[in-house]
Amino acid sequence: MDPKKKERIITALIILPAFISIFFFFYCFSGWNFFISLTDWEGFVPSYNLVGFKNYMALFHDPLFWISLKNNLLLILIFVPGVILVGLILAILLDQKVRGEGVFRTVYLLPFALSFVVTAALWAWMYSPRVGTINVLLEKLGLGFLKSKWITDSNIVMYCIIAALIWQFAGYSGIIFLAGIRSIPGSQIAAAKVDGAFTFALYRRIILPQLKASFATAFIIFMCFALKAFDFIWVLNRGGPGYSSHILGVSMYKETFGLDKFAYGSAYATIILVLSLVVVVPFLYQVYRGE
Repeated sequence: MDPKKKERIITALIILPAFISIFFFFYCFSGWNFFISLTDWEGFVPSYNLVGFKNYMALFHDPLFWISLKNNLLLILIFVPGVILVGLILAILLDQKVRGEGVFRTVYLLPFALSFVVTAALWAWMYSPRVGTINVLLEKLGLGFLKSKWITDSNIVMYCIIAALIWQFAGYSGIIFLAGIRSIPGSQIAAAKVDGAFTFALYRRIILPQLKASFATAFIIFMCFALKAFDFIWVLNRGGPGYSSHILGVSMYKETFGLDKFAYGSAYATIILVLSLVVVVPFLYQVYRGE
């Protein structure tokens, strides 16, 4: 057998299990979910009577859907750029060859290694208006006028959630950018320094333009999480107070498993998938079209 043909066969056999898994668990299940959203399934007894886009029409007339969508957009517009910026700053600081870099990397990455359930419970305790460490610390420092209700205040609850999520993901974001920085050939850095480019100019002209792949990776990961950040918010405050911190994932869970509206919940899930594709696919096209 021709060696090239044999290599192609071996490669195909290696890729085939992953391809089958992705096709079955993503494409087939996504198609099944869309089909369910076109039915009248409500309750634990399956019903496959087609009702067309009735669930979607009800969804678009539901005030809770628009509240959840607004909160999701807020997560995307603040959390995603925020965690990318903080991660980039951490990566630049670590790239200065500081002593004990491995320790700092571990410290920064540790929050991301923790379960979202654990960190949500931790922040729920810290944000507690009465016994939370934030208010207690402010009181001890003589800054009691800065005390707040935090996650029990509907006006700032989403910003509290975003701050906690940035804290959890900042280290992971930093590792992504640090890997991108360290992948740049040292000869380019040395040549730039010979030409007089130091610190700010070095990063602005040489390093940052070559982090396109790192920016794309970070954007996709954090944008997708912003659209489906369910577990953290659910453990933190169940989407409260009221509906003020509901996102699409929380509303989908409540409609599907709280009210047993499986078809209606499937419509929510389809909208989340469509939003992910609408944002990610054009971004990937712009990033990689020249490669």
